[in-house]
Amino acid sequence: MRAQALVARNIRRLRVRLGLSQEALAVDAAIDRTYVSRLERGLENPSVLILEKLAGALQVSIPELFVPPVKGEAAPQPLKGGRRPRMR
Repeated sequence: MRAQALVARNIRRLRVRLGLSQEALAVDAAIDRTYVSRLERGLENPSVLILEKLAGALQVSIPELFVPPVKGEAAPQPLKGGRRPRMR
């Protein structure tokens, strides 16, 4: 698996594991939400600074973003979409 695809898969896997939306991850990492989307789709090559910000927001070390998937591991599923119910 290419490094770019590996990083993309792991960003999404870790974000979903934490239950974070792309927007929440972007805020935590101080980057643009559309950039998070492009990273997860493998359309961008993140710099070391961006990897550092993402790792911090995802509560992992940078090498965790390069861990290959276990053979047969399914791709991370998306979070449930839509708006959350209003609190009354």
